[in-house]
Amino acid sequence: MTDYKPFPDEFLWGGATAANQCEGAYDVDGRGLANVDVVPIGEDRFPIIAGKKKMFDFEDGYFYPAKESIDFYNHYKEDIALLGEMGFKTYRMSIAWSRIFPKGDELVPNEAGLQFYENVFKECRKHGIEPLVTITHFDCPMYLIEEYGGWRNRKLIEFYERLVTVLFTRFKGLVKYWLTFNEINMILHAPFMGAGLYFEEGENVEQVKYQAAHHELVASAIATKVAHEIDPENKVGCMLAAGQYYPNTAHPADYWAAMSEDRENYFFIDVQARGEYPNYAKKKFERLGLDIEMTEEDLKVLKEHTVDFVSFSYYSSRVASGDPAVNEKTAGNIFASLKNPYLEASEWGWQIDPLGLRITLNTIWDRYQKPMFIVENGLGAVDTPDENGYVEDDYRIDYLREHVKAMNATINEDGVELLGYTTWGCIDLVSAGTGEMKKRYGFIYVDRDNDGNGTLKRSKKKSFDWYKKVIASNGTDID
Repeated sequence: MTDYKPFPDEFLWGGATAANQCEGAYDVDGRGLANVDVVPIGEDRFPIIAGKKKMFDFEDGYFYPAKESIDFYNHYKEDIALLGEMGFKTYRMSIAWSRIFPKGDELVPNEAGLQFYENVFKECRKHGIEPLVTITHFDCPMYLIEEYGGWRNRKLIEFYERLVTVLFTRFKGLVKYWLTFNEINMILHAPFMGAGLYFEEGENVEQVKYQAAHHELVASAIATKVAHEIDPENKVGCMLAAGQYYPNTAHPADYWAAMSEDRENYFFIDVQARGEYPNYAKKKFERLGLDIEMTEEDLKVLKEHTVDFVSFSYYSSRVASGDPAVNEKTAGNIFASLKNPYLEASEWGWQIDPLGLRITLNTIWDRYQKPMFIVENGLGAVDTPDENGYVEDDYRIDYLREHVKAMNATINEDGVELLGYTTWGCIDLVSAGTGEMKKRYGFIYVDRDNDGNGTLKRSKKKSFDWYKKVIASNGTDID
């Protein structure tokens, strides 16, 4: 057994889920319809989440996995008890906006939705778990999309401010850690999922995406301001879909391509963490002929209300080339990149690179010098349970162990400030990218398949006890 240095005493070990991927109960207790509800499994899923195919309601001939998902809405006590048994210090989860404001533009919130989340947070506290709450995790009421055009419309800033004011007020003392938008850079890659954007024929897609991004960035800064005003103990973070780009070769054109790809992703966090638009982004808008409407008050609020910490998801590093002839891409990921011949890949083609996590952590630390939080990391795999629902998922343990080692080195050898680590999909849930259930990440197996069949029975995998041991030892017992 190797001797590993412990993580910091206050390190927050835990796991993460999203409302639309686990709650279900899409039409219960006054909840309104959301964009994430009307995205089906199957070949039309990606064109819909990319804003290229219009689907604003349920249609015949499709299966919509978010309708029921794993029914966390009715199983939350059982599920949180299992997380507590593992020793979780924190549980990252998200709010379904349309549970609080079913249409999105109401003046008065839905009490049943607020009460549900209050019950969930109290249940977490009962088990010694600190909630880490994503306010918007690919979640926008459909009414705001149909009536206002989603985040392209400046009015959504006002609606979002109303939402966060209600949340910060109601849950003061129950929730301390907040994230404004999940994977905010996803707006460039899956704009209907990320910002409720559907593009009409002939629209300037880049103009719409970056205008919507500006509205989200201003809304995030306003949320940070309101959070600190309502409770100075609140800590607000941004959230990035991260993964360092490597140049394909030592050719300078490849290095420039990698740097440009990184900038596209870090642009959002540059604004949220530093408080202003970077020059490279302003020049990009000029080159593309984009006219992003922004007021002096927008720039002031961005400057004065930067985030307290930077959080991100990390699944893989990426590769870029300046040579258009080099184009063999990885499979299965919204962030497909060039293949890296030095790395193995998951069953969905996501390349596995634990050292890339250390590189990404150091890059973000060097860039911002703000505390960081890894809020998604995990291995999506097909799990085959025995008759008791038990899964021997050594492949998942191996993946997580190597990433825990990388975090340990980053903290203890590089001196990076890391607040915590929440593995993605700590209980099996619906995949955001593909809509599948068979792409499982959890320590807890849920009996449900891609077609919605199954008992929803929960059972522990081998990784459940492994992660429990990791947390109990504060990262020193990982073999």
